[in-house]
Amino acid sequence: MISVKNISSIILVFFVVLSCNTNNNIKEDVVITSKAIAVYNEAYQENFEADKIADIIKNAENAYVLVDPFDDGIFSSISTIKSKGNQVGAYISIGTGETYRDDFNAMKPYLVNTPWGQWPDEYFVNTTNSGIIDIMKARIDKIANWGCDWVEFDNMDWIYDDDLRAVYGFQVTQVEGVAYYQELCDYVHQKGMKCMAKNMVENASNFDGVLYESYNDDKNWWNQSGAQSFLDVGKLVIINHYNETNCGKVYSEYKKNYNEDLSFICEDANLKKYVHFNE
Repeated sequence: MISVKNISSIILVFFVVLSCNTNNNIKEDVVITSKAIAVYNEAYQENFEADKIADIIKNAENAYVLVDPFDDGIFSSISTIKSKGNQVGAYISIGTGETYRDDFNAMKPYLVNTPWGQWPDEYFVNTTNSGIIDIMKARIDKIANWGCDWVEFDNMDWIYDDDLRAVYGFQVTQVEGVAYYQELCDYVHQKGMKCMAKNMVENASNFDGVLYESYNDDKNWWNQSGAQSFLDVGKLVIINHYNETNCGKVYSEYKKNYNEDLSFICEDANLKKYVHFNE
């Protein structure tokens, strides 16, 4: 005898399959998620310490785990992290060159000459119709060989910021920048991984998920309809919220704006560390 719960599960699977077959904008390899998942972040923080690898290995299970695989020794932990059902995302900045990366000297010809005032170890990408694509693809090759599941594209929105363009004078046009991150995402797919957009989904329909950075004094600042469009087709949507005294309240507010499928991680100002929801 089929229970009501099983019937509901069958109906859910039917509609997921129907959605995949009728919406031409959804890639066949996109996993349709029916619920939010926990998020861990080793790659970056705003005010306090990021998640530590030892804590991730101990606590993360069936989560999205963002790491900077180019940090010393991080890549050696990827298989261990994945052994508990986690999806590992690899951080790369595609809109800047970072002085502390091994490939910085190779990138310098494609960067502006003035460091980013907010992050003085970074220089904005000046041109993309050049060898910088090969440099980024070499990074992606390493990430694939290390066994990551996702690549997160930080600073992919630099081309849309007219204020930054006026200050730093980068030459790349919006059209060139869009072609650049789309080509890199296509390459990620060729390597059997998924693309995580960062802070925007404009001209990024080939991406498989998006992570937004949220602040206690600036919430939901992005295009809400764009985020909702990713949720509507079952793509992973993550909000990484910073410096908050009441993380639970903010998470409830975001779920009202979107739905229960939204994934959420919060930098707790009281605990001075990330707290992980959806576990």
